[in-house]
Amino acid sequence: MDEIDGKLLELLQEDARITIIELSKKLNLSRPSVNERLRRLQENGVIQGFTARISAEAIGKGTIVIIQIGNLKLECRRFEELIKEETDILECHRVTGTNSYFLKAAVATMKDLEALVDRLIPYGQLNTSVVLSSPILSRPLLPVTDR
Repeated sequence: MDEIDGKLLELLQEDARITIIELSKKLNLSRPSVNERLRRLQENGVIQGFTARISAEAIGKGTIVIIQIGNLKLECRRFEELIKEETDILECHRVTGTNSYFLKAAVATMKDLEALVDRLIPYGQLNTSVVLSSPILSRPLLPVTDR
């Protein structure tokens, strides 16, 4: 992966709908060259897919919470299978330290948050934090470069 691939990844993360023509102009490459780089990055698993970023607030799920779960009362794989059914959970991260998992969820109301917490309580000790703001929401992920 070279500097051009890094710039290509940055541009795609800023706007995944950017056209090949626009990419070729910004990267000073031919369209076939841009297409080839995209194909290679996808085949190598660097680009895993293309998605849209949705405003949680705009769709009525403006309360974002981080839930830490520790002292898990069942095996990890079983817990992971169970929470896949929880549609309010946006992300799940198995972590080291005193907690086993960090979950990110989006709910519409405090009543919905209470219901989610009630469903999760049987699995372990919860620590729930409401997100007040997100100064860095989605920073582009770029390759490691020589320092």
